[in-house]
Parts: sequence; C-alpha cells; structure tokens
Amino acid sequence: MTVAYCYDPLYLEHAEAEHPERPERLSAVLRLLEGQGMLARLQRVVAVPASPEQLARVHAPAYIAQVERMARRGGGYLDADTYIGPRSYEAACLAAGGLLSVLAAVLRGEAESGFALVRPPGHHALADRGMGFCLFNNVAIAAKAAQQEHGLRRVLIVDWDVHHGNGTQDAFYADGSVLFFSTHEYPYYPGTGHWRERGEGAGEGLIVNVPFPAGVGDEGYIRALDEVLVPLARRFGPELILVSAGYDAHWLDPLAGMQVTARGFWALARRVKALADALCHGRVVCTLEGGYHLEALAHSVLATLWALMGEPGEPPDPFGAPAFAPRGADDVLTQVKKAHGLAV
Repeated sequence: MTVAYCYDPLYLEHAEAEHPERPERLSAVLRLLEGQGMLARLQRVVAVPASPEQLARVHAPAYIAQVERMARRGGGYLDADTYIGPRSYEAACLAAGGLLSVLAAVLRGEAESGFALVRPPGHHALADRGMGFCLFNNVAIAAKAAQQEHGLRRVLIVDWDVHHGNGTQDAFYADGSVLFFSTHEYPYYPGTGHWRERGEGAGEGLIVNVPFPAGVGDEGYIRALDEVLVPLARRFGPELILVSAGYDAHWLDPLAGMQVTARGFWALARRVKALADALCHGRVVCTLEGGYHLEALAHSVLATLWALMGEPGEPPDPFGAPAFAPRGADDVLTQVKKAHGLAV
C-alpha cells in the first residue's frame, strides 16, 4: 500500500529551550523510521506553506497577522505554554501546508493514505488564539481544504491525542459536514470534551467526545472505536478520514496519565484504516499532534505506519505493557453511547 508522508527541516526551527514540544520529538521519529527501513518505503511529498487564505478558513486574519508579527520581532509567548520563535510562523504555515500537501496526494490518488510528520501541532488552536503548544489548527485547515478545494462534502476527524482537541471541536461545533470524534483524558487540559458536548444546530450529534478517566489503556480505547466510532461513522458516511495522531496517551508519556501501548496505537490505526477502506476508498491522512516521551512517540508513529502499510504481524514495541493494570471504561462508554443513540 502506498503511504505518503511529508517532512521538512524547517519544522525543527520552531524551538524553545527546555520546552516539552521540542524539535527532538520529530528527530526521534525520523531516526527510528530510517533505522527500521520504513521511511524509504514511504512516498515523500514536498511540503508547501499554507497560504493566508487557507489559514483564514479557520483562523481570524488578525490572529494570523499577530503570529507573523510576533515571529518577526523575535518571538514570545501567546500564553504560559505556547511559544513563538523567530521562525515559528514559517514553520506553522509549513506544518499546515505539509498536511495539505499529503492530503492532496491522497485525494489525487497518488497514495492511498498518508502521514504528515509536522510540527508545531494544531488541535488546540482556536480561531483567534493559539494555546496548548498549537499555533494553527492543521487538521481543521485540512478538513476545510478537502471540502473547498477538492469538492468533498463529509469529513470525519478522529482525535486520539490524550488532550481534547478543543480547537477542532470549536471549528465544527455547528457545522454539520464534519464528524469529530475524540478520546481523551478527562478532566484534564484544556478542560473541555465532556460527553454532553455534542454540537449544536446543524452540528448536533456530530461532536462525539469520549472523556476517559486517567488510567484507561488499550482495551478502553479499542472499545471506544469499535462501539462508538464505527457505528457513528457508518451512519455519517465520510468521504475522507483525518486523524489528529497524538501519542501522549502512551503509558510512558510524562505529561499524561493513560496506559496505552505502541501496539495499542497500531490497533487503533488498523481500525481507522479498515473503516476508511469500507467507507471512503481507504482515504485516511494522519497528522502529528502530541507525544513527549521521545522513544515511545517514535515507536507509536512507527506502529501507526505499520497499520497503514498493511504490514504482517505486530509492530516492534520495546516497552510492552504498563506496570499497572489499566482502568476500565464501562461507565464512560455507556454514557457516550446513550448520548448518541447507540445500543448499550
């Protein structure tokens, strides 16, 4: 199976000393993919910066100008967590544009699926404010491009980052053409993502949140996809699946408290790929979000690509299972299924 990817050295120029969202994250991923021979088997796509017009489908022009201005002046902080350096505006435009480039390759039929190895991440970015390490909302910009540039009508966004994708939810809360599905630790940053948040107006019922308590592992995440995502996706009928692929739910991640393994992410990716095969000609495109234990992040990305490539057997996972038994997810899944009219 042909899987497209993008990477550009400019992504490493977005940097702040001692910050968890650091260039070494992407360097570790590339190093492992090269060492495993995976990178050479992928189809590289050249990243082209997103234009101001493409960014403005999601973000206020005044906010876009603010990010550019801060970068030109040498940088600063948008909030306590979210930095801008001298080249951060360029990197953020290229991160959004890299995902658009991979998306275009998939939608033109040049690759069956894809993975944008980009940073900074994006799913927390709101229309007029960056937050949570994110400057521009890459996945929301890609969904808009799929519709306005490629003529698609219905897009599914799956977000398995450990943090709720509040910016993506906000962009499509009343939209009606995007199904947003998120698994995340709750209550946790950014504080949104309760199962009662279901969308409004045309978007009612198309915002699907699975707010897991800390400690949930592979089984809970897999059940969320099997029991919630799959039936809702079949009901919705997407023409494309986008994945906000964050890996901070890994049990080794220092910024969260979940118990997912690299092979757990492989199982999630396999299910999303099977869903894409059944509903939208295999068209699924992932974009990198969080993940802050370097080696766990790298192996989790490898596991995702293993699934997209249709590799036989399970991917390598040197870390294995967590030391403590994962927590169950019955109560949350029951509430989510009730909220969305699914059999309990």
